[in-house]
Order: sequence, then C-alpha cells, then structure tokens
Amino acid sequence: MILSPRSIPFISFIPFVRFALAALALAASLACAQNYPAKPIRMIVPFPPGGPTDIFGRMVAQRLSEAWGQQVIADNRAGAGGNLGVDLAAHSPPDGYTITMFTVAQSISPSVYSKLNFDPLKDFSYVTLVALIPSVLMTHPSLPAKNVKELVALAKARPDQLAFASTGNGTSPHILMEMFMQMTGTKMVHVPYKGASPALIDQIAGQVQLAFNSAVGALPYAQQGKLRALAVSTRQRFAAMPDLPTVDEAGVKGFDGSSWQGVAAPAGTPHEIVAKLNAEIVKMLREPALKERILHTLGGIPVGNTPEQFAQFVRDETAKWAKVAKAANIRLD
Repeated sequence: MILSPRSIPFISFIPFVRFALAALALAASLACAQNYPAKPIRMIVPFPPGGPTDIFGRMVAQRLSEAWGQQVIADNRAGAGGNLGVDLAAHSPPDGYTITMFTVAQSISPSVYSKLNFDPLKDFSYVTLVALIPSVLMTHPSLPAKNVKELVALAKARPDQLAFASTGNGTSPHILMEMFMQMTGTKMVHVPYKGASPALIDQIAGQVQLAFNSAVGALPYAQQGKLRALAVSTRQRFAAMPDLPTVDEAGVKGFDGSSWQGVAAPAGTPHEIVAKLNAEIVKMLREPALKERILHTLGGIPVGNTPEQFAQFVRDETAKWAKVAKAANIRLD
C-alpha cells in the first residue's frame, strides 16, 4: 500500500525538523567563529584606570588587538566594587563582541551585597583565569611579632587591640584578614580605607599595625624596612619573593587566598568564540616575556586555564568567600 503524505503522522517529522534546525544552528555558529572578530570588541574593565584590573585588562586587550588585527577597546565602567561594569557585561549581547575582566570581587559580591543584578555562576561564559595576585601579610616594624606564629600569639594576648587596614568593606584584603582571624581564633579591629594608597600610608605611619597588601605594591616598603613581610597568602610561594613562606607553611594550615583577574563573556556566547578567545589569551600567557612581566612587574602568577577550569574556580571561590562573609557577618547595601 502506498502512503500519502497525509497518512504519515505529523509527529514523525519532528525529530527530522529538530535535527535540521540543530545542524543549521551549528553551521551558523561555526561560520560566526571562523569570521570572528569581524569588528571591534569591547573589553569592559569594571574598575577605575590605573588599578590592577585596568592594567591586566589593557594588557589583554592590546595583545588581542595585535594578534587579530582588530581593535579591542578597554572600556572602564567602575562602581559598586566592580559590580556595575560586570552587570553591564552580563546583560550585553552574547556575540563575543563584549567581554569583561572578572575578578575576585565578583566571587565575593553575592555574599556581601543585599542586591545584585547578576549571578556570577549563571550569567557568564568563562574564558580563562589570567593571573592570581598574591597578597603579603605585613606588619609595622614596631609590632613585636617577627613571624605568623608570634603574630597569632600577640593577637590572642591582646584581643581587639590590633588594627588591620583594608581597601574597603568586603574587599579582598578585608575578607582575607577575616579568614585569617577565623582560622586562628583571633580578634582584631578592621579599619577600611578608600583604596590601597591611603591604607599603606597609615600602615607605614603606624596608625594601623597590619594588613594583607598587594605583593609587588608593598614589596619596596618591606625592602626599605618600613614594613615587615611575614607570609604570602597563596598556597604556593610567590616566585618574586621565594624566601617568604606562605601563611599555610607558617602555621595556619589550609590558608589559601588571593586576588585574581580573569576574562569572561555573557552567558550564551558561542562555544567556538569562547574557545578562540581562550586559545589566544592562553597563548600570550605562555610567552616568556609576558610571564616575566606579570610576575615581576605586575605582581601576579600567570595561569591561563580552560573555560571549564575557570568556571569551576569561580564556583569554588564563591563558595569559599560565602562561608567567610557569613561567619564575619559582612553585608553591604
């Protein structure tokens, strides 16, 4: 018996239609990636000019521009601890022509801000972690503590008498010290500043006794004897300061924290475009000259991992800082 088209159930065509649509979408995505980038790319830098995020963002933008012959424009959109710029990126078209620097601040934000217009775990396609930026636990020379164990003993003997500086409530230096206090059972007084420079000035003057400072930014003061470097915050030692122990090695087992810089795009950005961005950025991070600049000039540890590894890293960081923020009752409006 010969079946007419009308006698074939319509539902039997559905799998073929779905397959055809999927094939067309894949072909369009591949074509888009092959031609990418066909116009300038906007790199949103969610912090003001001159800071580490701006420096790393412009470095990546410049190298991408040189590699692809297409301009990548750094666009500073500062405010709300980096959240304004990242929010703008999250709600941009997912076509690869808007990317953003994504930092430790955005893994802390969900736990400390009562209102946030983006979800760091759902609203981004992660490209790669560019660099970890260690902090150094530093004290004023007048403080009678020559190492981490002596500092912990002193803080326990003088609860709420030692003051530590940070670059503001909920920032990396603040939450690093909160984690340090939680893991050592110590209590110290938080003194927030509007940036690293005023915090360093008061620490050098002895107005505050200690802080977690950017490794390279504070290193000259340690070399001049104006501050005493006790330990580095990351689990691994910092190659630019190889003789300095980690906080973990110095007795606070399991301590591991740092600032970091990465690149992300809006969720839904085609996988092929994310992969192309990842390949180019990782390639540049493998160059000896750039690795040397990141390490000794910018104070970072170059990374360059896969999109999947970076996404997992952000999930882990978000969970870690959520525990610290909850225990310290850190909330920002």
